[in-house]
Amino acid sequence: MAALAEEQTEVAVKLEPEGPPTLLPPQAGDGAGEGSGGTTNNGPNGGGGNVAASSSTGGDGGTPKPTVAVSAAAPAGAAPVPAAAPDAGAPHDRQTLLAVLQFLRQSKLREAEEALRREAGLLEEAVAGSGAPGEVDSAGAEVTSALLSRVTASAPGPAAPDPPGTGASGATVVSGSASGPAAPGKVGSVAVEDQPDVSAVLSAYNQQGDPTMYEEYYSGLKHFIECSLDCHRAELSQLFYPLFVHMYLELVYNQHENEAKSFFEKFHGDQECYYQDDLRVLSSLTKKEHMKGNETMLDFRTSKFVLRISRDSYQLLKRHLQEKQNNQIWNIVQEHLYIDIFDGMPRSKQQIDAMVGSLAGEAKREANKSKVFFGLLKEPEIEVPLDDEDEEGENEEGKPKKKKPKKDSIGSKSKKQDPNAPPQNRIPLPELKDSDKLDKIMNMKETTKRVRLGPDCLPSICFYTFLNAYQGLTAVDVTDDSSLIAGGFADSTVRVWSVTPKKLRSVKQASEDGTVRLWSLQTFTCLVGYKGHNYPVWDTQFSPYGYYFVSGGHDRVARLWATDHYQPLRIFAGHLADVNCTRFHPNSNYVATGSADRTVRLWDVLNGNCVRIFTGHKGPIHSLTFSPNGRFLATGATDGRVLLWDIGHGLMVGELKGHTDTVCSLRFSRDGEILASGSMDNTVRLWDAIKAFEDLETDDFTTATGHINLPENSQELLLGTYMTKSTPVVHLHFTRRNLVLAAGAYSPQ
Repeated sequence: MAALAEEQTEVAVKLEPEGPPTLLPPQAGDGAGEGSGGTTNNGPNGGGGNVAASSSTGGDGGTPKPTVAVSAAAPAGAAPVPAAAPDAGAPHDRQTLLAVLQFLRQSKLREAEEALRREAGLLEEAVAGSGAPGEVDSAGAEVTSALLSRVTASAPGPAAPDPPGTGASGATVVSGSASGPAAPGKVGSVAVEDQPDVSAVLSAYNQQGDPTMYEEYYSGLKHFIECSLDCHRAELSQLFYPLFVHMYLELVYNQHENEAKSFFEKFHGDQECYYQDDLRVLSSLTKKEHMKGNETMLDFRTSKFVLRISRDSYQLLKRHLQEKQNNQIWNIVQEHLYIDIFDGMPRSKQQIDAMVGSLAGEAKREANKSKVFFGLLKEPEIEVPLDDEDEEGENEEGKPKKKKPKKDSIGSKSKKQDPNAPPQNRIPLPELKDSDKLDKIMNMKETTKRVRLGPDCLPSICFYTFLNAYQGLTAVDVTDDSSLIAGGFADSTVRVWSVTPKKLRSVKQASEDGTVRLWSLQTFTCLVGYKGHNYPVWDTQFSPYGYYFVSGGHDRVARLWATDHYQPLRIFAGHLADVNCTRFHPNSNYVATGSADRTVRLWDVLNGNCVRIFTGHKGPIHSLTFSPNGRFLATGATDGRVLLWDIGHGLMVGELKGHTDTVCSLRFSRDGEILASGSMDNTVRLWDAIKAFEDLETDDFTTATGHINLPENSQELLLGTYMTKSTPVVHLHFTRRNLVLAAGAYSPQ
C-alpha cells in the first residue's frame, strides 16, 4: 500500500547542534499491553493514511512467523528465567521450574541453568529426569513448545541506507513491504514481540469436576439466567460465551474428547452470531496436542474476558452459584473472567450489544479514564500575502479600487490556547521550513474558497476507477493538495499518478525485503529503509506535522518512527490480532489503531501508554478518522457499521447503519460538517456529522456505567448514497475546497 506525505515538501528535519527533536531513545519494550499472537488478515486494508504512508505486502499474510536465533553464549542472568525462583515444593511450581531448567539445558545456557537450580535448591539429577515419572519429559516438551512460540526476543536488522540529510527536499512517500517466510529456527529460537509471562503460558486447565456433569452445569446456569428478570437477563447472558469456551477447553485439555465434542455440539449454536468465526477456530481444537503452541488457545488462557455487569446482577449470580454449590463455574469465573462491576441500573440488551463483540470482551472502564488532550495545537502565525488581483487598481470609471483588508494570519482561529489541547512542547515537533510556510499559505488561500457543506449543500464526488488492477489494489491515497494519487499493490509496487496535467516519471520497483521505505517524489528514489517488521505491514501514516510516522501490521503491534532514526521510537503492544489501520490525532500527540481483534486503541505518543480501548465492532476494523476538531473518532469495520466515539469521555456516542459490507474508508470534510464513508458494497455515503454530535450533552454520559443511550435510527443522519459500477470504494479524500475524491479497483461480477 502506499500513500503520500501531505502538507510538506520536505520530510527531513533540520538538525540543531544539540540533536534532532526526537522522543526518548527507542526501546523495544516501550508500550503497555497484554500478550499477543497472530492471525491471518486476508482482506484488503482500506485504512490508508491521509498524510504519509501506507504499505503493501508481497508475501502471504498467513506464512509462518519468522524466528530470531538467541545467542547460546548469553551470560548468566540473561536467559528468560523468573525474577525469583519458585518454591520447588509446590507441585505446579516444581513442574514449571523443571521445565524451564530443561529448556535452558537444551538451549545450552548452562550458567543460567546452574544459577536458577542453586537458588531453587534442586539437584542436577532432578533436571536430568530423576523426578516423578513423566514429569520432566512432558513438562519439558510443553514448555519448549510454548517458549519457542511465545517468549519474546528481538534482534536489530542490518543497517538501513543513510537517512536524508538536512538539505534533502522533495515530496515523499512511505511504503511498507513484507518479506517471505524465514527458515525455521533451531532450539533456542524464539518468536518476536511481547508475549505473556512464562508462568501464565505454562498454566493448565485443572480438572475440577466430573466431565460428564459439564453439560448439566452449563444447562443449569442457562436455565437460571433465562428465567431471571428481564432487567438482569441481558447482563447475565454475557456469561454464556466465555464460560462455554473455557469449559470446552478444560475438557479438551484433560483429554475428555468425547465429552468435549458433545458439549460443543449441544451449546455452540446458542452463542451470539458475532462469535461464529472464533467458534470455528475453537472447533478445530479437539485434542490436547492441538492446544500446545496454538495462538488462539493462548489468547483465551492468558487474556481475561471482560464483562461489565451491574452490582445487583452480579450478586444474583453469586447467590445462585453458592446455593447450587456449582464450584466448577464459579472457579472459571474467578480464574478466567474479569467482571467490571458498576453501581446503578442494569444495562439493556441494546446498550450491551452496542459495546460487546471484541475478542476479549468489553474494555474495562479504568482503561478509558486517563486524561486525553484532544484539543488542537495553536497554529503558528503566518501572514498571507495578497493576490495580484487584490492589489489596488482602477475600475471602469477610473476610480481607484478599495484595497481589500489584509487577511488575518492562519493562527487567527486559535489566538487563545485550547483548554483541551496538549502543551505546545509536550512532544518535540519539527520547525516549519520556508517550503512548509508556503504550503500553508496556499492552504489558507484555498480555504477561503471552500464550499460550506451541509444537508442542503452536499459535496460533489469525483470517482477514480482503477481498471485491470490484477496486481491486487490494496490501498489508495491522495496528497493533501489533491495533485497526486498513489496506489499500493499486492506485488509490492507503489504507483503514483498525477491528477493535474503535469506528468510524472514512474516509480522505481519496490523490493520484498520486509522494510518500510521513504520515497522522494521529486527524485523518485528511496531515501531510507526502516527495518523492524518481520510480517506484512498493513498500514502506515505520517504525522500531520511530518517527521513522525506510524506503521502497523500482522505482528499485532504498531510502531512509531522518526524519519531520521533507523529503529522505532515506540512499540504500541496490546492488540490480540493484526493492526489493520493507523491514524494520527490532529495534534500529533496520539495514535489510533484498529485491529482484527475488533477493538480500537488510542496510544499516547509521549510515553507509549494505551489511554483508550473502544469495543463495539463485531468484525475486524479497517478504517479510522478523527474529526477536524480532534474531539471525535469514527471507525468502520467488516460488520458494515460506522461507530462514533467521544475521545474525552472514552464512550461510544453514535452508530451509523446502512452499509452492507466492509467500511474501507472514512473521512470528515475539512469543516467537520460531513462524514463520508466508503465500502466494499460499492457505495459512498454521506452523513450529517453536525447533527450526530450536536445533541450530545455531558449529562448523558454516565461515568458509573460507562455508556449512554444511542439513537434508535441513524437513517435521519444519512444525507446521500452514491453507487459505483461494481467498484468497491477503497479510499476517500476531501480536497481543500471540500470536493470529494473517491477511488477503487473495478471488480467485474
